Amino acid sequence: MEGLGPRHGSYGRGVGHYDGVAAARSSARSHDHAGPLSRAGRSLGRALHLPFTGTARGIRKATHAHGAGESGLGRLIELHAVNGAGDVMITVALASTVFFSVPTDEARGRVALYLGITMLPFTLLAPVIGPLLDRIPHGRRAAMAGAMLTRAILALTMSAAVATGGLQLYPAALGVLVASKAYGVVRSAVVPRLLPPNFSLVKANSRVTLAGLLATGIAAPIGAGLQQIGPGWPLYGACVLFLLGTYWALRLPHKVDSAKGERRAHLLTHGEKKPSLRTVGPSVLHGLQANAAQRMLSGFLIFFLAFLLRVHPLPGQSAAVSLAMVAVAAGVGNACGTAVGSLLRERGHGPEVIIATMITIVLGAAICAALFFGGLMVAVLGAVAGLTQALSKLSLDALIQRDVPEVVRTSAFARSETALQMAWVVGGGIGIALPLNGTLGMWVAAGILGLGALLSVRGLLTAARRPGPPARPE
Repeated sequence: MEGLGPRHGSYGRGVGHYDGVAAARSSARSHDHAGPLSRAGRSLGRALHLPFTGTARGIRKATHAHGAGESGLGRLIELHAVNGAGDVMITVALASTVFFSVPTDEARGRVALYLGITMLPFTLLAPVIGPLLDRIPHGRRAAMAGAMLTRAILALTMSAAVATGGLQLYPAALGVLVASKAYGVVRSAVVPRLLPPNFSLVKANSRVTLAGLLATGIAAPIGAGLQQIGPGWPLYGACVLFLLGTYWALRLPHKVDSAKGERRAHLLTHGEKKPSLRTVGPSVLHGLQANAAQRMLSGFLIFFLAFLLRVHPLPGQSAAVSLAMVAVAAGVGNACGTAVGSLLRERGHGPEVIIATMITIVLGAAICAALFFGGLMVAVLGAVAGLTQALSKLSLDALIQRDVPEVVRTSAFARSETALQMAWVVGGGIGIALPLNGTLGMWVAAGILGLGALLSVRGLLTAARRPGPPARPE
């Protein structure tokens, strides 16, 4: 038996070896047969997958550069991009229903109704947003997530009514507007908490704003494409984006909710016990006045030109193309202003001088548009207004960073943002009420800017000549 064992074992190993070789050969033949197809499939998968993964890695690298990833600013930049994309999806859906789908006279009535039901209540709610958010400094992430989730739900609500343009659409639009502005106020208050080392606030805001503008530019044509499928599809897209934003808002760093050392700021209150924007110097107040005039111009141009170009489009263009051209010009100007804002600041140009220069330039552009009214001048005014508004807002942020004590700085951002949103609403109301006369409209635009320049430029230049306060470490 012992003699048979080795031979038996060898035989067993031989059978196993033979089976293994046969299986390997069979597998090799099968692999050789399916190899070209499988390799082609894998190559196609990589080719389709690479643009998305490569783009995602590129975006993440850009948003997290220079310490923004470690501080959490990169996450806020990405969140703001989602916010901008979602808002423009809703804008596309509402514009198609309220504005483009009906004759001009009826559209004017619908937009007036839209302003009456949404904008006028918003003027009453806007002053409450800042103080209300001041009372929940420990819940900023929850507030931003709530603003996102609210818009996701309202987008679904509007999807059922957007095709008919029924009255139930307008209260939902008001809710979207309030939630959007609440997000903007909280976002402005959050940025100082996420600054990387040696990173100025104006540079941080430049990155956040530029991300929102780029996302808006990408999402707008996507929303228009979804609109071709059905009137509710842009709203479905907005819902998905806002749900993603809800998740990302909750994933912001915990220091966003920290309120250590903060106190509430009051825009127009004097006294030593209550910190005030006025008590820290005139630059912030005059900067806010100039920015309010430019924000009012923005609201005015949006509504006035929307109707003017529909009735009198640019030569050789349809109303939709005319509006798109002016909107693109304004968007490009805004993006350029955002991009160069940090460069001007880093080269030592004082924010007071920048704001005074910007409102003077856009005032000159408005006067030229009134004197030589035409399609080209309207586009030029839109581009100049976008550029100067971006630079002025970044410079106002720098003034608040420089002149407002840290204990009230976060609250000051909330209050100033609320004031600017109210100015936009007032400008929009003027634009919808004004007769559709292009020259008259441009003179009204020049008058808005002239009043702002009269109130602010002299004070800004006087403040710029005074010795500045010592820089505070962030």
